[in-house]
Amino acid sequence: MRMKLLAATIAAALTVAGVGTAAVADSTDSGPLTHPAAVPNYGEYSLMFEKSAGQYWAGGSAAGQWAWTPLSATESDISWGDPATWPPKSAEHFIRSGDWVLLDGYNDGAGKPLTQIQRVTSEKIGDANCNNLQPIPSAGGRQHYVKWNIPSTGYCLDATGTIKPPNGSTTVKFRHLQKWSPPQACANPYFTAQTCITQFEQWWDDNNHPYSLQLSRTLELAKGKGMAFTNHTTVPVNWNADARYYWHY
Repeated sequence: MRMKLLAATIAAALTVAGVGTAAVADSTDSGPLTHPAAVPNYGEYSLMFEKSAGQYWAGGSAAGQWAWTPLSATESDISWGDPATWPPKSAEHFIRSGDWVLLDGYNDGAGKPLTQIQRVTSEKIGDANCNNLQPIPSAGGRQHYVKWNIPSTGYCLDATGTIKPPNGSTTVKFRHLQKWSPPQACANPYFTAQTCITQFEQWWDDNNHPYSLQLSRTLELAKGKGMAFTNHTTVPVNWNADARYYWHY
């Protein structure tokens, strides 16, 4: 499940490390025709519907790796883990539904059935500072993770709910707070002159411990490259990592 994925990512790190407005000549008109700028979308930055992968480094060595496994035109799994023991035995399952990417749950490896189902009991959306929060209509209980079409201004998502196996034998309570920021210039030690969207997230749960904050970090996703362009974590430890390699498989 997500808590294990997050813990595994951090543990591995500690042990290893527009299209602008176009002017087109019209043969029947003396003036140019203008077309509105294409709206950027999450797929351009995450590459979730491509067989894409990347590796991020910290302290001069590989700290972790990710890979998308597209399953259909609307579903894709992402795996996170240690490059030395790839592939990992867990993945997150995402679904694109209209203008949203929904988080459905977790499995024991990309493409496998869900072994942990995540469902929200409350979801709200607000402005970039998490003010003016309003309820989000339910999508079958799946978490509204990110908007597909990227707005020109930032927004906040605040979700609470549960994570259970299909038989409901155990229950983990969670809260996931996110702030998404629109495209801006970005760079890291290995890549310059990129464009990124930014995700700030915090995660609380009671998975074998009292309910408490387990993760706080800021991630950048680079257009045309993918996930984890930069990672600035403050909880559970202060830690930074940067994408060094991206590829398709």
